[in-house]
Amino acid sequence: MSDIPSPTPREMEILKVLWERGPSSVRMVQDCLAPREKRDEKAAYNTVQTLLRIMEEKGLVKHRLKGRTFVYTPCFSRDQSAARFLERVFDGAADQLVLSLLRSERIGKAELERMQDMIAEARHRKTPSKPAKSLQPSGDNP
Repeated sequence: MSDIPSPTPREMEILKVLWERGPSSVRMVQDCLAPREKRDEKAAYNTVQTLLRIMEEKGLVKHRLKGRTFVYTPCFSRDQSAARFLERVFDGAADQLVLSLLRSERIGKAELERMQDMIAEARHRKTPSKPAKSLQPSGDNP
């Protein structure tokens, strides 16, 4: 997991597009970045193309040729990137990440309730089920 390169903020925006949208051309990424832009003008096609080429050199994305168009996909999933962040920033301690989020008071009541539901579901999945009782009669029964 430590071999995942660290993306710049701009590269992270492109990764978010690829994670949400799936394999995409430069034009598709450019179009999806436009609504995310804080500025009035969207990123130039050449800028997005250059960023994707740099990201490929860094090992963040890869491309395949579809006709004459490069179609880009991320080399790592959002979950892999999140796990790396947790490892790098919180030494793998998920409780410290949650505590940090709670201290920042950026989590609303509805989101806290969703998180509780997710924790309950995860706890349920990790609880080993009881072994089924054997249908074979045991030898010590009369």
